[in-house]
Amino acid sequence: MDIDKLFKVPKLPAGSNKRRMPDNPTPEMLKRMRLDSESSPETEVTSTNGSSSRDKGKNRATVEDEDEDGGDEMMDFAPGGDADYFAEEDDEGRFFGGGLTKEQKDILNIFDKDGGEGVREDLEEMTITGVRRLLTRFERAANKNQDQRSKYPDDPTRFIDSEADLDLALKALLPLAQSPVLAYPEIVKSGAVERLVGLLSHENMDIVIDVVEVINEFTDEDEDDVEAEEEEEGNREEALKQLIEAFIGNSILELLVDNLSRFNEEEESDRQGIFHVLGIFENILGFNADLSTELVSKTKILDWLLKRIESPRHDENRGYAAEILSILLQNKRPNRLELGKRDGVETILKVLSRYRKKDPVNADETEFMENVFDVLCSALAEPEVKKQFLDSEGVDLMILMMKDKMEARSRAIKVLDYAMSGPAGTAACETFVDALGLKSLFSTFMGKSKKQKANAAHAASEDTAHTLGIVSSLLSNLASDSSARIRLLAKFVENSYEKPEKLLEIRDTARTRLKATEKEIEDEKKRMEADGEEVEGMEDLWYLQRLDGGLFTLQTVDYILAWITMEDDGIREHIKKLLDRKSQSFKDIVKTLQIMLDNVDDDSTDAPADAPSQREILQNLIAFLDAC
Repeated sequence: MDIDKLFKVPKLPAGSNKRRMPDNPTPEMLKRMRLDSESSPETEVTSTNGSSSRDKGKNRATVEDEDEDGGDEMMDFAPGGDADYFAEEDDEGRFFGGGLTKEQKDILNIFDKDGGEGVREDLEEMTITGVRRLLTRFERAANKNQDQRSKYPDDPTRFIDSEADLDLALKALLPLAQSPVLAYPEIVKSGAVERLVGLLSHENMDIVIDVVEVINEFTDEDEDDVEAEEEEEGNREEALKQLIEAFIGNSILELLVDNLSRFNEEEESDRQGIFHVLGIFENILGFNADLSTELVSKTKILDWLLKRIESPRHDENRGYAAEILSILLQNKRPNRLELGKRDGVETILKVLSRYRKKDPVNADETEFMENVFDVLCSALAEPEVKKQFLDSEGVDLMILMMKDKMEARSRAIKVLDYAMSGPAGTAACETFVDALGLKSLFSTFMGKSKKQKANAAHAASEDTAHTLGIVSSLLSNLASDSSARIRLLAKFVENSYEKPEKLLEIRDTARTRLKATEKEIEDEKKRMEADGEEVEGMEDLWYLQRLDGGLFTLQTVDYILAWITMEDDGIREHIKKLLDRKSQSFKDIVKTLQIMLDNVDDDSTDAPADAPSQREILQNLIAFLDAC
């Protein structure tokens, strides 16, 4: 039996155990050979045929014209990018790679030249001495590069070495993020913040990319970091606060936004640079959300983000841009109004219209789509944006999405809920009825959608909540005796009052949830009283817990029931009969409305002067039901 044939073991080349190089080696391979030969002493190498040659460097590759089979194959020069794969070998030619890439080896070599083993020890132990040495090395590299660039601006060969040193010095700063309490005060004190921010204007984009990576790492507060658990949390937050304030004081936000236009996303390194810039924005806004107003007012970040999400091709940065846009608009009226001034509503509707006939291709694009919908919902909290949404035919687009029953359908219902809420949503309510939105709305409300999803239960629950919100807004905003209101009330009469019956089913489910929530609150109250804790200040928190635990749904349903009971005698008699079967009455609905009245927000700055306030509406509904 021929073992070689059985296992197809290739025969060893005769006469040499060295790796072969092709006839046309790449420049990178030749450069690696040159660097290796310059860094090693000359040694005598004897070939297998007895001849001698001067080998400059014990890891020089041997070039042969043909292998045993006459082919020109090229093997991997250094698997894994190991810089010493061929240098570390024994007398028999066996190779032992060091496990480090050339870049990692170069960084350690710089440490050796500038400080010896002590620097590596300081880096590993992260002592104050090691931190200062790294910062000093960075300062020298930055100053040297700036000096040589100013002296020889037209001769890159004169400053290319200093640029490489600066690149390595920047990368060597990354480990400092692991010990913020120790390192960050030194970074601020040494003036490294000013130097880092200044390098954002560097002519070489590779240096800029290094800088944004370092700043992103510095400002990223990793709660799961092991060292963070060992440090006092207050000291860590204080160190991070000191560093971020130093960056803000040096106009980092403006410089970062200015750099976004310098990146070329056709290049992988530039794409990573943009990702790190967006990461810095997220880190800073996560630390201090109030800075979002400053970011929008002092820079052109909104223009860039809107243009970026408008790209037809989806990638990681497009998704990140939508996420940052969503963060900027959270609870910030000035930012929402600025979005409207820059035609942001029109841009967002164009992006969302692509998902009317097709679903996102993967989970990342689904998250992007949801973030864009969230941006629109946040903006619609402002009356001015609601008008722009209506003028841009946003209501019509959302109704079409409801009819098409694609993945964007549930989000479209959510957007309509936001657009039609409050007195400022009156025009949107009228447009909704005129655009024949009632049919699709009540189809969803009755659960007649045929398309099933993996998370169907959760989606149906959200759809129900937002559908109830839309119906509530329609009843509040449509004028009495208007054709639109009559068409709405007719929906509750058709098919033998099936929709009021559905409302009562939802009401029973909400009451069951609320009872469980009430029991949890009562148990917590007893525990706190037994422990001698103060319970008076917990009422607001417990009210929010009740809202989330079924009270909000119950309030919305009872508000709708009260309206349709007052509007139509037939509906009133049918609802009364159904309540009697469950030993309930209109008094139970009144109790719910009274809780709403006690907690209603009196602010109604967007309400027309002649329109009744929410408080007045509730008072009238309660008075009517009490008389029934």
